[in-house]
Amino acid sequence: MVLSRFLKRAPKEDQEKIERSLEKTRRGVFGHIASLFQANELDEEFWEDLEALLIQADIGVEATMDLVKRLRERVTQAGIKRSDEAYTLLKEEMAALLGEAPPPALEKPRLLTVVLVVGVNGSGKTTSIAKLAYYLKQQGKKVLLAAADTYRAAAIDQLRTWGDRIGVEVIAHQPGSDPGAVVYDAIRAAQESRKADVLIIDTAGRLHTKYNLMRELTKIRNICSRQVHRAPHETYLVLDATTGQNAVIQAKKFKEAVDITGVILTKLDGTAKGGVVFAIQRELGVPVRFVGTGEKVTDFAEFDPVAFVEGLFS
Repeated sequence: MVLSRFLKRAPKEDQEKIERSLEKTRRGVFGHIASLFQANELDEEFWEDLEALLIQADIGVEATMDLVKRLRERVTQAGIKRSDEAYTLLKEEMAALLGEAPPPALEKPRLLTVVLVVGVNGSGKTTSIAKLAYYLKQQGKKVLLAAADTYRAAAIDQLRTWGDRIGVEVIAHQPGSDPGAVVYDAIRAAQESRKADVLIIDTAGRLHTKYNLMRELTKIRNICSRQVHRAPHETYLVLDATTGQNAVIQAKKFKEAVDITGVILTKLDGTAKGGVVFAIQRELGVPVRFVGTGEKVTDFAEFDPVAFVEGLFS
């Protein structure tokens, strides 16, 4: 893809993980989109069919309208008459729609990087935290986890289990304790005795009490900023790709409560649609940073727009 020359690419291994994880998606709606581009005339029926399929793929109405408009303009400018000749342009415009995200704060050198992770229960939040911790550990960073979802004993136990499995220490208090106290103790431990490079904080995943969620997250963010300069440096929202447009609705609500800097998209291998990535980018203006590509702890990849688009079709 020509556009790949202008976009920063994820490591080759991550690109391959993304493309492999999209097998189910390729057999779904995007397979029908690919078929539509096989030697059809670029008439109004073609464009209407394309719009319908893109919306069906969970790309969203607004993102679909933007994409089709840009594609039609490029087709007209290039004098293209057949759909098979427009196929490459479609993929280029889809990658452009995702755009190139600014460098993540994780890459900036500092004494301690603090990452806040939010998301509804059941989205794969705790597993994603473990995968992210392992991913960073493989890069040579010392990682510490904070179990600040104190409202569910199961969440603390699950994080501890993952910590034991990947060899990462978890700072936790008893169930029902103050989440802010957990965060405070975890930061002190990361700075002093553990000498950690990255602290990842798990938080409670409750959307039905948005006011309380916002109040709690504000408190946690204030504790972070008082203890570490400009912390939290990243706030990642975990979304389940299989929930489609519901993931976008969740994202909007969380964005109202907290300053989201990036998205971790889980269960990418389990959806037959996959277009929600475009809807997230269009509706939130927040980049997808990482994707879960399977069940194993190593099934986790830095998001790569070009690999993602290629994986949808090839």
